[in-house]
Amino acid sequence: MRETIVVDKLSPQGELKWRYEGEVTARGADWLTLEAFFDRDDAPFMDTSLKRGDRFVETYYSKRWYNIFEIYDRDDGALKGWYCNITCPAKILDGRVEYVDLFVDLWVSSNGAQTILDEDEFLAADLDERTRRSARDALLELQTYFKSKRPVD
Repeated sequence: MRETIVVDKLSPQGELKWRYEGEVTARGADWLTLEAFFDRDDAPFMDTSLKRGDRFVETYYSKRWYNIFEIYDRDDGALKGWYCNITCPAKILDGRVEYVDLFVDLWVSSNGAQTILDEDEFLAADLDERTRRSARDALLELQTYFKSKRPVD
């Protein structure tokens, strides 16, 4: 039986923005992977749509400034892409994972195309320089990682 865990997404001010549950599928000393299912109404998103019941395989890191959600279609199981949240390092606690969202995100579609999201919110946010620098470095790390995974055209 897999462990159920609560995920708390927080604003930089510590306000709870979203809470849901997932099941732990793997864990290491400074990371945790869980499976969760999208719990909001169907909505168009980038080059696809997010549907209630889509399967998310989410990996959180306690030493990295991001998390990665690998998203699969609820109907046919096809990979839609990767939603990468730029965040403060996650707090992996007993029965819970908590992360502070820093607004800017990276969407990588299944064909490898990358789109930076919510950069305007990141630029407008009241964040200290260390946090901004760490967030920019994390975004660059993710862009580089996914470029190396891009399928050959």
